[in-house]
Amino acid sequence: MNEVLRLPCLAAIFAAVACGATGPLCLARRGTYVAGAVSHACFAGLGLAQWLCVVHGVSWATPTVGALAAAVAAALFLALRPGASGGNADAALSAVWAVGMAVGLAFLCATPGYRGDLSGYLFGSILFVSPSDIRDMAALDIALLAVLPLFWRGILAVSFGAAAARIRGAPARLYESVIFVSVALAVVVLVRATGIVLAVALLSLPALGARAFSRSLPGRMVAAGVLAFASLAVGLAVSWKCDIPPSAPTVFAAAALAVICRALGAAAVRLRSTAVAARDSSSVPE
Repeated sequence: MNEVLRLPCLAAIFAAVACGATGPLCLARRGTYVAGAVSHACFAGLGLAQWLCVVHGVSWATPTVGALAAAVAAALFLALRPGASGGNADAALSAVWAVGMAVGLAFLCATPGYRGDLSGYLFGSILFVSPSDIRDMAALDIALLAVLPLFWRGILAVSFGAAAARIRGAPARLYESVIFVSVALAVVVLVRATGIVLAVALLSLPALGARAFSRSLPGRMVAAGVLAFASLAVGLAVSWKCDIPPSAPTVFAAAALAVICRALGAAAVRLRSTAVAARDSSSVPE
């Protein structure tokens, strides 16, 4: 059992790192739909990579390479398109979401032979990760942890006040592009863990629960990573016990943890308020 779960547990660790690094950024930037659009755009790259590999024998066209290329292209399009901050953002997100899936389906239909691998990318297959998948996930995590500190001050400025950052003359478009590309890297990591369809859940739910533990963005990142790993661990345990795919129980666990954390946070706030009120009333002279 330990040997069978060794690679899935490593994948869960790397997925949790990606969730912790980018999930709170998505919530602070109100960009969870960006993550959803980018994750579905990955399907275009996966289909293209499969088509190039099977039909044309392009050996370097691996699923990770295809997903990464499509995710980064979608992220840059959403960040750099004209009028990116205007009211037509939802139309661009919908277009990336739908066109990515359509392109992937077209290449999938044009590829002869067995196509079971791609369904694993749609709905997750963390139990079947390979050593090459682990290396890819580790490399993407390293890239994430290298890029975010490099642009940290600008990322903070844009996450909590993009309009103010533009007024002050900061290159807000550059920092927004860094955030979107970071989300794209995290999505590619999560494609193996929860699949394209459910990746956005693991980016948003642990980050939502992490808000109960910290007001600072770094604190929320650490808490979100811990909650994401706990969710993945529960999903793996349920999958092992009940012989079902782990993606659904992982998302259920993430949702339950988010609700519990928010409830605990609200209870802590009420207790602090009650304690402050009691202290203030006791200090008032009779």
